[in-house]
Amino acid sequence: MNLNQSAMKTKAFLLLCLLLVFSISHLSAQTLQKGNLIGTHILTVKLNPGVTMEQFMQVYTSKVIPEMNKMDPNWKVYLVKSIRGANKDSFGQIHVIKSEKDRDKYYNPDGTNTELGIALNKKFEQVLSELNKYGTVTTVYNDWLVQQ
Repeated sequence: MNLNQSAMKTKAFLLLCLLLVFSISHLSAQTLQKGNLIGTHILTVKLNPGVTMEQFMQVYTSKVIPEMNKMDPNWKVYLVKSIRGANKDSFGQIHVIKSEKDRDKYYNPDGTNTELGIALNKKFEQVLSELNKYGTVTTVYNDWLVQQ
């Protein structure tokens, strides 16, 4: 796959994520507001030998996502799986954050952690240690600011 194809697949996935966020917000009787922040993350999972994707995702959905959702009441994380299109069968996350200010409590402009983010990650280490028994995950993300 060349760079152009990869970029097109990424854009298609991100558009799908945004549509999903819009649908979720309407299903839960909430709407996105101007100034909300949407983070779209494409996950790359590397399984440890002998581990199935189902085993990895069981830990991810039962431990990682719930822990992420305890982080801040103004920040909600959804795990998504592509079922059709350019990224079929891939996983992602959608982060719905009340504002840039809420994100910036945890992350500096260059993407590194703030002191509060570092402290939060220390609390999260036990969950990641459990996940690392099954495999590792890396992400590529974009943050989107709701304009209207």
